[in-house]
Amino acid sequence: MSPDPGELNGWLALLEARNRTTIVLGLDRVRVVAARLAPAVLDPVFPLITVAGTNGKGSVCAYLEGTLDAAGYRVGCYTSPHLLRYNERVRIAGREASDADLCRAFRAVETARGDTPLTYFEQGTLAAMWLFQDAGIDVAVLEVGLGGRLDAVNLWDADVAVVSSVDLDHQAYLGDTREAIGFEKAGIFRSRCPAICGDADPPVSLIGYANSVGADLLRLGTEIRVEITDVSWTCRVGDTVLPALPRPAMHGAHQFANAACAIAALHTLRQRLPVTLRAIRTGLALARLPGRFHVVGQAPLRILDVAHNPHAARALAANLAALPAGGKILAVFAMLADKEVDGVIAPLAHHIDFWHVAGLAGPRGLAGTDLGSSLAARSLACQVHVDVATAWAAACRQAEPADTIAVFGSFHTVAEVMATIAP
Repeated sequence: MSPDPGELNGWLALLEARNRTTIVLGLDRVRVVAARLAPAVLDPVFPLITVAGTNGKGSVCAYLEGTLDAAGYRVGCYTSPHLLRYNERVRIAGREASDADLCRAFRAVETARGDTPLTYFEQGTLAAMWLFQDAGIDVAVLEVGLGGRLDAVNLWDADVAVVSSVDLDHQAYLGDTREAIGFEKAGIFRSRCPAICGDADPPVSLIGYANSVGADLLRLGTEIRVEITDVSWTCRVGDTVLPALPRPAMHGAHQFANAACAIAALHTLRQRLPVTLRAIRTGLALARLPGRFHVVGQAPLRILDVAHNPHAARALAANLAALPAGGKILAVFAMLADKEVDGVIAPLAHHIDFWHVAGLAGPRGLAGTDLGSSLAARSLACQVHVDVATAWAAACRQAEPADTIAVFGSFHTVAEVMATIAP
């Protein structure tokens, strides 16, 4: 039975109930349904930029969307996961899709689906593309959900494909080495199309895949170069120099690489989608992405970061180390059970003075007691709480004005704190 046609929560509940297995990789099912949905959905007239990566892909999408918007283009941007509202995943011309529009899209996909099973992500991806076609966008920015080669987003041939970084995550699906994961992410590259790699040390498998399909590979550190000064930075793409760029709006040294990926991708599309240097500067200065070293309060400094794998934890540790000296650093920490707990704790262990930990609900959630045991094994001071909201409240009570509270470990962790502090 279908939900009320105007109730977004009903549609989402239906999709969640139907998909007890949350991840099923492969393109056959989504291709069949896309063909039924509308020929224009399967073969869109607007250019597409596809972005994959272990970390950084959301930031790259934000810089792309912001710059293209500043250049006057009508942009469709599809990202995942969301923090507070499903609507965050689908943005058209700088605005989240409305409940009514998402319901229209889900109804269209459900009608086309027939008896073909689709995962939650597959149905959402088709709904987003249906909405983009319906809205008459000029360009689509699509964030890969998991991996690349077999992700639903890879159904479409990207005019330029970006891999922001390659590291260990989702090993059960992508493999347990950087080489295996690099191959999966490189699957978004296409023959005779630009392929951007923002990883300074890319796996051989990624380079090999790009060469095997005849993609035009541009790598950070070779064809793409970043030169940083105290007040600005320069990005070089081949022989093109983009000088006096503002520092990226999002915090962290790694954001220069993410911004450079976005600039390089736009450079390759300059004949079809011209973008001025002014638009690039505006996009870099104004792009925002909640939950990425996101400061939500001062005295004490309160930071939300969705870091949930070792690579992201190392970036968070570097950002914390760069903060002005003074005060303690307190953690609010919760993770999913299928993530590398020790790999996240290790780079942060020497930066955090006290850990407030909690469990996450749902079948993938890791119990707070298990997190506490991992911290105790390293002789790290911690307290286990019944839920994230309680851990957050305890950290706020403990913190002095000069201290820092860092919330991390999962999108769910950050979302629960955001829900607590939302007006």
